[in-house]
Amino acid sequence: MKKRAAVGMSGGTDSSVAAALLVEQGYEVIGLTAHMWKEGSRCCSLEDVARAQKVCAALGIRHYVVNAQDRFEKHVVSPFVEGYAAGITPSPCISCNQFIKFGFLLDRAAQLDCDILATGHYAQIEERDGQFHLLRAVDPKKDQSYFLHRLSQKQLARIAFPLGGWTKPEVKKWSDDHDLPIIPRGESQDLCFVEAGKYAEFVEGRAPEVKKPGNVLDDDGNVLAEHDGVHRFTVGQRGGTGVATGERVYVSDINADENTITLSPRENVMASECIVTDAHWISGCFPDCRTGFSGTPESLCSDADTRSLREACPTKTKAERHFTVQPRYGHGGAPAMIEKLSGTEFRVIFDQPQFALTPGQAAVVYSDTECLGGGWIK
Repeated sequence: MKKRAAVGMSGGTDSSVAAALLVEQGYEVIGLTAHMWKEGSRCCSLEDVARAQKVCAALGIRHYVVNAQDRFEKHVVSPFVEGYAAGITPSPCISCNQFIKFGFLLDRAAQLDCDILATGHYAQIEERDGQFHLLRAVDPKKDQSYFLHRLSQKQLARIAFPLGGWTKPEVKKWSDDHDLPIIPRGESQDLCFVEAGKYAEFVEGRAPEVKKPGNVLDDDGNVLAEHDGVHRFTVGQRGGTGVATGERVYVSDINADENTITLSPRENVMASECIVTDAHWISGCFPDCRTGFSGTPESLCSDADTRSLREACPTKTKAERHFTVQPRYGHGGAPAMIEKLSGTEFRVIFDQPQFALTPGQAAVVYSDTECLGGGWIK
């Protein structure tokens, strides 16, 4: 029987080409656009709904709009504001993928009797021996597996990434060759719901109490200047501190409780270890266990908290082989060992010190090109 596929569509090049490819492959395709935010944003406003409708009309496929504004507020926007107010640097795109695009939208696809939900993400999924594996995209410049590391086996079983084996230039050429009615809007690394360069103002608008003066300190605790709120800073930041010390200094610590910012020379913003919390493993199991058992990882490891780790996973608590850990998007990844501390926390021990391991950012673990999972730097 002809398979039915829903495609999460923003009206941009990537999602439009993904939909067109599935139509070409013989799927019955339905375009789904989640209205998540107000006008003027990117990829989630009514403007994008109109863009997606235009592409769907050209492809001859149905298009549905689903209202995800309340969920987007709850799972993405509110935690973003709360994170900056608490002195951490959140990564809302990861939460959006977990709860909205592959949570809410995936459920809507199932309600429409769709076999899969496809998107224009650059990543790859492979099934081996009944297990689903998330791999980096062929195009390293566009790879988005970092933002997808919290997906589960159940989610991956119902997801497709048609562009995972393509490069961005190939996608753009395919779109041009097939005359898809796409209005270019350029690539951007900014968040879709916050105006570029306006993070602090956005947070202040929703949590006015964060705008309060505090001290900017050096490593010895000396007061260098005054700041207007910890939400204006992130670990590793160099400019915008309002301090001139005669040497390059970076934000090394943000203490929301004491309302202080500490500036340090670069060497004091380097670290070889970090603790990672709210750990999520795509296999359902700490990576050390992956080669220790055959069968379903969840059945072997889900109760590791109530039994000793050595009982559940006799391969030790510390990974015996090196992984690559990516502590933020845009970082190339670095060799590291990982050590399980509990069912929800693990330690990353890098071979070489890394710059600005930032609380609130995700530390994502890879084995070669496979994304194993990760968590939030604590």
